[in-house]
Amino acid sequence: MIRAVLATHMVRYPLGGNLSWALQYILGLQRAGADLTIVERADYPNACFDPLANQLTDDPASGLQIVRDLLARHGLADRFVFVDHSGRYHGLDGPTVHQRFADADCFIDSGNHGAWSEPASQIPCRVLIDGEPGYTQIRCVTEPARKAMIDQYNFHFSNGLLLDTEHTAAPPTGHRWRPFVNPVCPDLFEHVPPPPDDAHWSTIMNWQAHKPLEYQGKVYGQKDLSFERFKSLPQSIHAAMELAVSGQAPRDELAAMGWRIADAKAKTRTVDGYYQYIRESLGEFSVAKHVFVEARTGWFSDRSAAYLASGRPVILQDTGFSEVLPTGEGLFAVNNIDEAREAIESVQSDYSRHSHAAREVARECLDAGKAFADLLASVK
Repeated sequence: MIRAVLATHMVRYPLGGNLSWALQYILGLQRAGADLTIVERADYPNACFDPLANQLTDDPASGLQIVRDLLARHGLADRFVFVDHSGRYHGLDGPTVHQRFADADCFIDSGNHGAWSEPASQIPCRVLIDGEPGYTQIRCVTEPARKAMIDQYNFHFSNGLLLDTEHTAAPPTGHRWRPFVNPVCPDLFEHVPPPPDDAHWSTIMNWQAHKPLEYQGKVYGQKDLSFERFKSLPQSIHAAMELAVSGQAPRDELAAMGWRIADAKAKTRTVDGYYQYIRESLGEFSVAKHVFVEARTGWFSDRSAAYLASGRPVILQDTGFSEVLPTGEGLFAVNNIDEAREAIESVQSDYSRHSHAAREVARECLDAGKAFADLLASVK
């Protein structure tokens, strides 16, 4: 059994979608046979989002309770530590954590990049999993400190499934970026019919997660830019379309164009609420971050994986993932309004077939246990 330490991101942002993403990684590693220790730390001030107070803080109490309860449901509460900004350990104590690092065969950093560099430095296998393809590579070649951090790992994986191919426009960094699709544990998601009295398409999105990035004269943005080409979609289809959105979105303008608007934080306050929101939908229509699309990274969403596992068809702006994942039944890659409309009409004409196909894509292509078994086998 491989002894693995996983650095993740839960206490600092304990909302349902983020916790679900982290949980797929945790359970995937466990199902792949890893003897797992889960670590997280606040490596800068006010790193913790308190969902009750709706503010950033140094106090991790709210997030800690949420994460402890979630891990306890899966028998993993005694495998976790959070180190707050003052250096206090919550969960596993300092000596135990240091020993786990000393004994580990593999360190996997999926969400606390660089925060555990010192204790991880003696572990022979150090894996970085990048969730921001294109953005990370541009920063790596323009920011020496970022490259120095990435150089500390001896294996580099990314949710950008095309990064190590000739199809991407992301700059080379001198690393081999191996593909690692955001995985999912299908058995965590119920496959039940959507409620017939409120049949709608939905997604959950942050309008602008960070500032635009400029590289070689080109500006790479966020979902705000990607959404422009699909903004009028509700006006061209016979389907209800809902956006659960956070950030500075033009809500009134979107509502005037036919979008139903919901509060993303309210809809995803808990993991169970996040799963319920997905089940209440016909499926997902969503865009991808502008940088993912324009750099043709092949990124595929953990949120879309959750929709698929729930038997909810996904229509997602193509980032190049269509070159890797099967599309046309249950999962559609689209580039414009016409393609999105055709995909929605196709699904609604034979919903049962596409619903079952969506579930099969999750099972066959995105299974977390298999994904991490393959990853661990490739870094031996």
